[in-house]
Amino acid sequence: MSFLSLAHVSKLYGKNYAVEDLSLDVQKGEFVTLLGPSGCGKTTTLQMIAGFAEVTSGSISLDGRDITHAKPNDRGLGVVFQSYALFPHMTVHENVSFGLEMRKTPKAERLDRIKTALGLVHLEAYADRYPRELSGGQRQRVALARALVIEPQILLLDEPLSNLDAKLREEMQFELRRIQRKIGTTTIMVTHDQSEAMSISDRVVVMQAGKITQIDHPHKLYEHPRSTFISTFVGKANLLKGLINKTGAAGHVDIKKIVIEVANLAGENGQSICLSLRPEKITIKPSGQGRVDGVVSVRYFLGDRWIYYFNTALGELIVVTPNSNQDQLIENSRCGLWWEPDSLKVVTEQDAMQ
Repeated sequence: MSFLSLAHVSKLYGKNYAVEDLSLDVQKGEFVTLLGPSGCGKTTTLQMIAGFAEVTSGSISLDGRDITHAKPNDRGLGVVFQSYALFPHMTVHENVSFGLEMRKTPKAERLDRIKTALGLVHLEAYADRYPRELSGGQRQRVALARALVIEPQILLLDEPLSNLDAKLREEMQFELRRIQRKIGTTTIMVTHDQSEAMSISDRVVVMQAGKITQIDHPHKLYEHPRSTFISTFVGKANLLKGLINKTGAAGHVDIKKIVIEVANLAGENGQSICLSLRPEKITIKPSGQGRVDGVVSVRYFLGDRWIYYFNTALGELIVVTPNSNQDQLIENSRCGLWWEPDSLKVVTEQDAMQ
C-alpha cells in the first residue's frame, strides 16, 4: 500500500484544467520530484496535496487516511515555499519554534527539537540572528528546519532553491538530499530545473499540460525518454526523423537517404519514426571513419565540457565532449561522427505545447 496516493485528481479553474486525471503513488521515505515547464500543473498538484488548493475531482490519501478535503493544518505536512516565508521580526530560533508553539508542544520538548532541527541544517550558531542577517542559503536552511521540526509525515518543497545563485543552488541540492536521507521523511519537490530533479530524486514525475507523461528513476528517464518533449526537456537531444527500412534481422532507418542502424527496432517497413540521440553518446573520429561526416559550425566552452554544433547530411547534430588534454576542434573542422546503434532511442513525437 502506498504511503501517499493521488487517484484521478483534477483541478479546474473555470473551464480549464490545471491538472487533469492525475494518479500518483509515493512510497514511505521516497524523494519524488514533479518536473515540468511553467504552467504544467506541478505547483497546483503540490498545493492540492498541501490543502491550499481544493480538489475538483479525485481523491488524495495519506497513510490510509483520506485527506482530500482536510484542512492544511490537519494534514501533518511540512511545506517549504519558494520565498521561504520567514517571519522577519523573529529570530532563527523563534521562526523554527513557531510551528511547535502552535501545536502547544511542551517547552522542554520544544527546545530539544529546535536544537536537533538546527543541527540538521548546521545553523546552531545562528539561532539568535534575524532573517535579514542571513544569506540566501542560510534562510533556505531555516525554512527547511522550520518544516522539519514538526516531524511531518511528508515534506513538500515548492521550488525551494530557485532564489539561490548557481553555485549555492548546487551545494544545497546535495545538502537537501543528505538531510532527507538522514531523517527518512517522505519528500515531494516541485522544480522546473531538470538537473536539480535528476541529481537528488528517487523518481522523477515529468508533467506537461496538466498530465503526467513519464515517471521513472532519473537514469532511466534520461536514457529512455518516451517522447520528443521529454528527450529535449530532460537534457539535450538530437532528434532524427526517418522511415523504417528493415534489412534481414537488423533494423535500419532511412534518414535523408542515409541508412542508419538502430538496435531493437520494432515497426513496419516504410513507417515514419523519430529517434533521439544524446549529444554525449556521439564520438568524434577522423573524417570518413564515422557513421556520418560533419563540419563544425560553432562551438561553446562550458569549463568541464565543449559543445559542438555540426552540419551533417542528417541535419544539425549537437556533440558534447569532456574538456580533456586533447586538442579541441575549431570551427570549420571536418570530422567523422560515430555512435553505437543502441544509443538511438525511438520516441513518440510530442510537441512541448500539447
